[in-house]
Amino acid sequence: MADPWPTELRLDKDKRVLTVGFDDGQSFALPAELLRVLSPSAEVQGHSPEQRVTVAGKKDVGILRVEPVGNYAVRIVFDDGHDTGLYVWAYLHELGEHQEARWRGYLADLAAKRLSR
Repeated sequence: MADPWPTELRLDKDKRVLTVGFDDGQSFALPAELLRVLSPSAEVQGHSPEQRVTVAGKKDVGILRVEPVGNYAVRIVFDDGHDTGLYVWAYLHELGEHQEARWRGYLADLAAKRLSR
């Protein structure tokens, strides 16, 4: 089966939530903070799991714009200057499907490192 394909990308008016709809009928409201702290960029993910960075202090981050990258991804430009992550459709879908678990994991990482949102 093919990966779900996006049918909608909509940034809310306060630029804090990106809604992504897919052709499998699922739609996800992804908060800017979640997208920023789980950016697929090397700056955040590193080049191995050991290099992954826990990004703190992004509670109020917003999205300046969403730019298409070919027909396979978008680049999200955040108001803190971060713009190097390429969010492929499958990653956005995975974030949506596992949003609660990924968020809990992020909060646990923050707590373990004594960092704040």
